[in-house]
Order: sequence, then C-alpha cells, then structure tokens
Amino acid sequence: QVQLVESGGGLVQPGGSLRLSCAASGSISSLYTVTWYRQALGKQRVLVAVITSSGGTNYADSVKGRFTISRDNAKNMVYLEMNSLKFEDMGMYYCCGRQGVREYWGQGTQVTVSS
Repeated sequence: QVQLVESGGGLVQPGGSLRLSCAASGSISSLYTVTWYRQALGKQRVLVAVITSSGGTNYADSVKGRFTISRDNAKNMVYLEMNSLKFEDMGMYYCCGRQGVREYWGQGTQVTVSS
C-alpha cells in the first residue's frame, strides 16, 4: 500500500514557476509509473506528465519544454517543475502511482495562475 501526498501548489502570475512535489509513504520505486494529472474546474482530468521506474518520461504537448517531471527514489518523491506558467495550466494537480493493476492517488494541490 502506498499513500501519496501532493504539495507545492499556490498562486502564481503568468510566466512564473512552481515546483510540485508528490511524497510517497511507501517505496516509490515500487511504483512502475507516477503520473501528474491536472483537472481544471468543470473539466475532465488530463495527463500532464508521466515518469516510469526507469526514468523514462512523457509529457502532454501543451507542457513540453516548460514542465519537467523527475523522481528521487531515495527520498520517495516525484516532482513536477513548472515554468512559464500559463492561464491554461491552472487547476488541481494530482499525482497517481501505478503498481500493476493498482492505482494510488493523492488528494491534489491547487495551482492558480492569475495576474
């Protein structure tokens, strides 16, 4: 069983940066993938970035070149570095860890982009 807790969200101006963190209670290295999702108000949850246990990454087209996902297995952490933030990046960000057929979700952290 793994519990995930996101943090690092907040209010930022367009063009600003934030770093989100996803802390795992158990071993994050046991998770095959960890994915960051965003859910804007009234919209469906969408994939933002994913990282595999071997460090492979993939990003939504809308964030390529601006966001970077990374993981620190020794600290049981996954990060999402977000730069050049835009209004459309605003939403609740969730991390999801997958282990076989199991999924573990955090409670989310809010990112607000406003001038």
